[in-house]
Amino acid sequence: MYSVCVRGHVMIAHSFRGELFGPAQRLHGATYVVDAEFRARELGPEGVVVDIGRASQALNVILEELNFKNLDDDPAFANQNTTTEFLSRTVFDRMAARIRAGELGPGSERLAVLRVTLHESHVAWAAYEGVLGG
Repeated sequence: MYSVCVRGHVMIAHSFRGELFGPAQRLHGATYVVDAEFRARELGPEGVVVDIGRASQALNVILEELNFKNLDDDPAFANQNTTTEFLSRTVFDRMAARIRAGELGPGSERLAVLRVTLHESHVAWAAYEGVLGG
């Protein structure tokens, strides 16, 4: 399987509910390095998995929707702990929708797998991976 990965970053504020989270129950900030890895079984006639420029642009648009926001105030996340795991799925779902809409250009229908990883630090990260159509 071939893969291409693009990277962005996002800064958010949020808080968590539940004793599990200790002091993180209070409002705090997080900065994530975000990787979106696109996989395909075959390369297209151009010899690529996906257009890196379009993939980067799509990721940046998705992250801009979250950047410098207090996620506790976003109705889309009402009553939800916006953990790193949850946010990796959120970015995955938004990217998958853009892929289905054709925003990554010709050949994106060949994409088989998408993996989104949010790096909290150099020693901790979470990811969500799912199968796409191709």
